Amino acid sequence: MSRRALITGITGQDGSYLAEHLLSLGYQVWGLIRGQANPRKSRISRLVSDVSFVNGDLLDQGSLVAAVDLVQPDEVYNLAAISFVPMSWQQAELTTDVNGMGVLRTLEAIRLVCGLDKSRSSTGQIRFYQASSSEMFGKVVESPQHEMTNFHPRSPYGVAKTYGHFITRNYRESFNMYGVSGILFNHESPRRGAEFVTRKISLAVAQIKLGRQDKLYLGNLDAVRDWGFAGDYVRAMHLMLQQDEPTDYVVGTGRTHSVYDAVRMAFEYVGLNWRDHVVIDPGLVRPAEVETLCADPGRARDELGWEPTVSFEQLIHMMVESDLLNVSRERELGDLILASSW
Repeated sequence: MSRRALITGITGQDGSYLAEHLLSLGYQVWGLIRGQANPRKSRISRLVSDVSFVNGDLLDQGSLVAAVDLVQPDEVYNLAAISFVPMSWQQAELTTDVNGMGVLRTLEAIRLVCGLDKSRSSTGQIRFYQASSSEMFGKVVESPQHEMTNFHPRSPYGVAKTYGHFITRNYRESFNMYGVSGILFNHESPRRGAEFVTRKISLAVAQIKLGRQDKLYLGNLDAVRDWGFAGDYVRAMHLMLQQDEPTDYVVGTGRTHSVYDAVRMAFEYVGLNWRDHVVIDPGLVRPAEVETLCADPGRARDELGWEPTVSFEQLIHMMVESDLLNVSRERELGDLILASSW
């Protein structure tokens, strides 16, 4: 009988890649969607015939209990979140409720459906994956960062993710639940939202190359991150839930690049000089900046056998190539619409 997985945030970047990966492994995949959300108009549009959907909301405990009870999953992947860090200063309370309390509500739903207590074995119970974040490290105390590195989050997003991380550990220890957190460093793809810096860069480069715009406005070019490919990282999520004992893992490449590096590589790929087009906007700098994040993925490599397959340069080129194609198609469609109106 096929294993069954429930994914919150299935229409997001990570959710779409994870759904594809689990389907390729023979899973029955269910996605949690809110209200009238239409999966046919999302990143998983081409998967809708292969995925089942259930209504639920991380802000509504009752809906999560009903969803888990209906699906009866073997594995739950909690990827739903307000994921754009700058927004967390503008909507700090909502970010905390979704990214923090939403994790608690999901864990409670699993506990209530399974009837877990501390005396019961976690064997055969629903296995839970929480999407933790390198933003929890924030103002880092050591580099690279590993599973035992102390957290010092520098945004409401990071603080909320830290709560989600610790409440997952608490339920693991309190109720013998199989719950793990993947402390994932930055991971990108052509499916990344246009508000995130890597996609903002790749989309702007495509628009500039094709004559659709001239300037790209950015904040701190010196910020350094450990960037990888989202398609690689969802493999690590699945592997974490296949281990005999629940353990948290840091997932990253162990290599760092600056925003400047991403800008330079993207513009060079299309034969342009970034200095002719990039404008620094102080208004885009975070109130409390996280300057450098770098993963030590040794445990994931040694225990999960996980390794990234896409380099940073390959990732940037992949994203620019995808956006060149998308912008070209939009322009062709616009020309067709204009021509048909005459």
